[in-house]
Amino acid sequence: MDSVGVAAAAPDAGPGPAWQSKCPWGAPSTTSISCSLADVMSEQLAKELQLEEENAAFPEVVAAAEGPYITGENVDTSSDLMLAQMLQMEFDREYDAQLRREEKKINGDSKVSISFENYRKVHPYDSDSSEDEVDWQDTRHDPYRADKPTTTPRRGFIGKGKDITTKHDEVVCGRKNTARMENFAPEFQVGDGIGMDLKLSNQVFNALKQHAYSEERRSARLHEKKEHSTAEKAVDPKTRLLLYKMVNSGMLETITGCISTGKESVVFHAYGGNSATEDKVIPAECAIKVFKTTLNEFKNRDKYIKDDYRFKDRFSKLNPRKIIRMWAEKEMHNLTRMQNAGIPCPQVVILKKHILVMSFIGQDQVPAPKLKDVTLSSEDMKKAYYQILNMMQQLYRECNLVHADLSEYNMLWHDGKVWLIDVSQSVEPTHPHGLEFLFRDCRNVSQFFQKGGVADALNERELFNAVSGLNITADNEVDFQAEIEALEKMNEDHVQNHGKKLSTFSSDGDPPIYDE
Repeated sequence: MDSVGVAAAAPDAGPGPAWQSKCPWGAPSTTSISCSLADVMSEQLAKELQLEEENAAFPEVVAAAEGPYITGENVDTSSDLMLAQMLQMEFDREYDAQLRREEKKINGDSKVSISFENYRKVHPYDSDSSEDEVDWQDTRHDPYRADKPTTTPRRGFIGKGKDITTKHDEVVCGRKNTARMENFAPEFQVGDGIGMDLKLSNQVFNALKQHAYSEERRSARLHEKKEHSTAEKAVDPKTRLLLYKMVNSGMLETITGCISTGKESVVFHAYGGNSATEDKVIPAECAIKVFKTTLNEFKNRDKYIKDDYRFKDRFSKLNPRKIIRMWAEKEMHNLTRMQNAGIPCPQVVILKKHILVMSFIGQDQVPAPKLKDVTLSSEDMKKAYYQILNMMQQLYRECNLVHADLSEYNMLWHDGKVWLIDVSQSVEPTHPHGLEFLFRDCRNVSQFFQKGGVADALNERELFNAVSGLNITADNEVDFQAEIEALEKMNEDHVQNHGKKLSTFSSDGDPPIYDE
């Protein structure tokens, strides 16, 4: 059969009324391209025309279809790989739907819900999951707070009738408690509740709050413990570094170990090096006294330094940790005074912050025994008594110091004589409590030697008058201490009025020097 030409009759271009050319129901002025009936029935031509229309109307969609995304319209279903991917996508969607049903079944109306979000299948071509995903880091929306802040009215409730909601509502309080978890310390891990409507009861929130506070205090204690200079015969990193520098500089040859521990310090033994410091020859054996930086050891010992005029101004300006360095500095100055007066005591080598290096009283790493641990004959005991009495008078008159903690525990017996140690708490007699400290020292010394069998040992009141040169005539100890406090009060008033640290104690000349 001959091909039939199909054409649309175009209107004549002859003259006509104007309303005919502008009529909306008129025939279009465009002419269509003539084609054969075979071309019209051709399926390939229909596809080409459809693609042209889609490219003209939706160019971005066509561009996206050319990518790796999988749809059921632009994929050749004859490919086994494409079919497998489409089936896998459908299976993943069914699997995610099953997970959502399980979540809803398990959670129910529970206050704390669980989520299987980490087990869901996510695909770049899954349009449902991509629409639900929200990148919280790219938004300023807080998932724990409402979009519009809800304020509780003054009357304490919202709504009317059955829909009334008070400020004690379980749901409202639960959400507020969840939002308050942001105020916990950063170290306290509260988990990730994004996307979940968490509601914490008051009981659970209070328990978490107390646990967070306890963990914060615990972390602070652990951090504080690392900064302690000595703890159970150990040193902190800062103290260890100072000791390493002393060894590397040649001041010390080696540090052997700990020889003594106390409430305020730990003493180590070391062998001296070859280098000299400040024109001082380093002894063969040294004692390293490391003062503890634990502040609880000095709670009751600040009275020895805050009222000492030598450190009074610096005491009020420094923090508690620097007071410990000042404590080491105070012992260095007191030892220097005693050494200049010829009193047997350790020789100061060097002071580095809270580390004081002194000469070692002993031999071959064996420290000299304390006076309470050594057994002396009656002659040696009598000799030691008079030597201590002489040292107390020298300490008071020449060094202008009161030991303030003198007892058999702070006196060593070495080379047939007594050595005084631990003078960090020593104060001057003009201290507000200087005479009280002196009377306590006299009591300790008198009681020890009276128990040791020294017949010539004076009692505490006689020993106090012999050392201080004061003539306090009191029949009993209570009146004696009352007169001591009156003298201290008079001296304190004199200091406040004149601003000078001069002793106003009246004495009958210089105190007598007792010798054997």
